[in-house]
Amino acid sequence: MTSPIKAEDSGSAAVLDPELTATTDVVKGEKQPEGRSPGQLMWQRFKRDRTGVVSACVVIFFFVVSALAPVIAKLYGKDPYTLYAQEPDYPFLLDDFAMPNGSFGGMSGDFWFGVEPKLGRDVFTMLLYGMRTSLYMAVLVTLLSVVTGVILGMIGGYFGGRVDYWLGRVTDFFLGFPQQLFFIAFMPVVTAMFVDPQDETPTYLRAVAIILVMWFLGWMGLSRLVRSSVLSLRDREFVEAAKVSGASPGRIVRKEILPNIVTPILVQATYILPSTILTIAFLSFIGVGFVEPTPDWGRMFQVGTEVYEQDPMFLFFPGAALVIFVLAFNLLGDSVRDAFDPKTGR
Repeated sequence: MTSPIKAEDSGSAAVLDPELTATTDVVKGEKQPEGRSPGQLMWQRFKRDRTGVVSACVVIFFFVVSALAPVIAKLYGKDPYTLYAQEPDYPFLLDDFAMPNGSFGGMSGDFWFGVEPKLGRDVFTMLLYGMRTSLYMAVLVTLLSVVTGVILGMIGGYFGGRVDYWLGRVTDFFLGFPQQLFFIAFMPVVTAMFVDPQDETPTYLRAVAIILVMWFLGWMGLSRLVRSSVLSLRDREFVEAAKVSGASPGRIVRKEILPNIVTPILVQATYILPSTILTIAFLSFIGVGFVEPTPDWGRMFQVGTEVYEQDPMFLFFPGAALVIFVLAFNLLGDSVRDAFDPKTGR
């Protein structure tokens, strides 16, 4: 048998077999598989989850509509503050009992979702501005709570010892507050610190007070979650290797530990935001949040419970919008969790 490699003299160049050379060229010409980052893998898994994609579209729709509320109201030709029942253009908007004329709460081409009983304001624009108030306040409270919880949880979990002990006791102290009762009792105190009791509290001050109170009592759960995650990671090999290489604690926390706990932080944030929206609505419902004439989901529920027997449609639209948004956001949180951790996939 002839050898595939032939050499005439010890100093001459080798001649390769043509078939072997062709095979080598094909292998070299093949497209090598490309690696994917964890973010790309997460995105691929998320796109295959129809429930998550639909939920994300619903959530984005709510935020876009809320952001464009002034533009939509201008194109629609109404606003949430005008008492249209007193306008000469709509003389028969309410009946003798101050209830909307017509079926389904006064729904018509001029008033798509009907009108508010007793005052005759447009329900559609009230809902738009009410969503805007609740959603963007909830986003701000969620961001503040997440940042605070992550920072305190990482400090306590990484350094341990006395630092962890005292931060744990502070967390336990705040967890001891009954949140709902604290909101009811503390909200008037916060507003009274800056406004004379005989004067009307400005809307911006009520918003600031709600944000501060909810931030004050909203970071503890996430802080404990982050602390437990950091405790399980701080003694791992890659963290020890970073310490041996001379990395500072701040760099280790940012570069080694934080990327490994993004998933629980993100998932917890998707549960905090809808819960915050419900709390803001609850505060306005019981009268310690936003008051007239500020549009708000909770205040619409308060009015709706008073007239639901005569005008159930006034309660239907804000209720349906709130249920759809909270459900979509919770489903989105589940889908994000499954995308980051396929072992928990449905």
